[in-house]
Amino acid sequence: MSSSIHSPLSLILLLLISPSCLSSVSGSIQDDFVRCLNLNSELAVPLSAFYNQKSSNFSAVLQSSAQNLRYLVPSVPKPEFIFTPLIDGHVQASVICSKELRIHLRVRSGGHDYEGLSYVSEIETPFIIVDLSRLRSVRVDLADNTAWAQAGATIGEVYYRIAEKSRVHGFPAGLCTSLGVGGHITGGAYGSMMRKYGLGVDNVLDARIVDVNGRILDRAGMGEDLFWAIRGGGGASFGIILEWKIKLVPVPSTVTVFTIARTLEQGGTKLLHRWQQVVDKLDEDLFIRVIIQAASAGGGKAERTVITLYNALFLGTSDRLLTVMKESFPELGLTRSDCTEMSWIKSVLYIAGYPSGTPPEVLLQGKSTFKNFFKAKSDFVHDPIPETALEGLWKRLVQEDNPLMIWTPYGGMMSKMSESSAPFPHRKGTIFMIQYLSLWDDAGEDAATHMDWIRRLYNYMAPYVSMFPRESYVNYRDLDLGMNKNGTSFIQASVWGAKYFKDNFDRLVQVKTKVDPDNFFRHEQSIPPLPPSLRGKWTTD
Repeated sequence: MSSSIHSPLSLILLLLISPSCLSSVSGSIQDDFVRCLNLNSELAVPLSAFYNQKSSNFSAVLQSSAQNLRYLVPSVPKPEFIFTPLIDGHVQASVICSKELRIHLRVRSGGHDYEGLSYVSEIETPFIIVDLSRLRSVRVDLADNTAWAQAGATIGEVYYRIAEKSRVHGFPAGLCTSLGVGGHITGGAYGSMMRKYGLGVDNVLDARIVDVNGRILDRAGMGEDLFWAIRGGGGASFGIILEWKIKLVPVPSTVTVFTIARTLEQGGTKLLHRWQQVVDKLDEDLFIRVIIQAASAGGGKAERTVITLYNALFLGTSDRLLTVMKESFPELGLTRSDCTEMSWIKSVLYIAGYPSGTPPEVLLQGKSTFKNFFKAKSDFVHDPIPETALEGLWKRLVQEDNPLMIWTPYGGMMSKMSESSAPFPHRKGTIFMIQYLSLWDDAGEDAATHMDWIRRLYNYMAPYVSMFPRESYVNYRDLDLGMNKNGTSFIQASVWGAKYFKDNFDRLVQVKTKVDPDNFFRHEQSIPPLPPSLRGKWTTD
């Protein structure tokens, strides 16, 4: 596609944009950007696609999909303006103009980045946000079992559009339905069918991306190295995802769900220890995660316990599920009355935590059901955590106001795929993944206290999780692991790069060096290019 098509309509609009129309703009950055966009776009860009700091709805748009309220407080840097492209060509032009005008650019699809990197820059100002929320179409083709999903759509919208066409098709991606497809899949995209079908990235067939030169490239155009890198190498390092072509997977017309709660007083510690021993070996149609929270023990405010919720999806009927559980995990004591049969799309709502009876159409709202001040971390576990260590973990959980842990099972298809098949390396040998969270509701609370608690908990868990490197999930972004400062240093980035990607980090750096050698697409934990002195001398095995 041409990067500088100058239509008569854009000329007319350009003439209509007088300095008085833009008097509310902070400085001349938006002036220059609008002029450049219209010189480089087939379709003129209306001013209604821009929200600057003096716009009455600037805060509403900034907050619309932002997930972590920690990054919306007044002290955090704000973008000069937010641009919401209407067509792919506007995204192309935004890259061309950001380069030309030397404006730092952040890209947001769903706003779920745990450290706010899609809508905050604490390393470079001024910056702008290109918000893809208006690019959200989902086109399902049952004839070849595929769908194209634009980056601004939520994964819930994708699920709904699939189910709208078929009761026996699905897609194996996130459990949180408000995740933006663009960023979600770039990190891996795990969900309740991962043990059966792998990750979202394992079921991507094609993509369209705007590269650093403003070109739109599909899989054939970008080549297999870049196509590999964008499927799990983390968002916003290689270009801007416009849309993904995904492979639909078969789901039964009836699936079964259950949630069983056990407190420590009900033998919760021994049961969780047993779960660790069997969960990665269960039938691959069965996904049982554990949600762990502190709760009142009923003996007064000072007395607290830990509650474990066994939250499950089974791709089949309750009859077959009961047989599987009796053979593989009888200790949970699952009964028929615990089980609820439903369609796959209704199971999406169940696992996401919507109230019983919520209609699937709620998925079309694209709104987050989870907005808090929070700090998160992650780990991968290769050997069962002993009961004595669990007891120490419980003592620490009950000290925090609102702690949350989610243990996600691996095994099945996840153990059958090579670590290098995609940048996401956490495959064979992983029993489960841990997500740690500390949540609070009030900006006035002492965030440092909660941050300190989760860091101490993370330190406590070090002997019981993966080592060399201590692995982390890139979609649970954690700036405690390190960040780029004053440019992107390969040495600095190697520290956190190894945790997120293991040996795949080296190949990601090679791809970055080839497709974006000047590091236009960058953020606090973006993949760095090699320094010029090492280019051509350093290769991966």
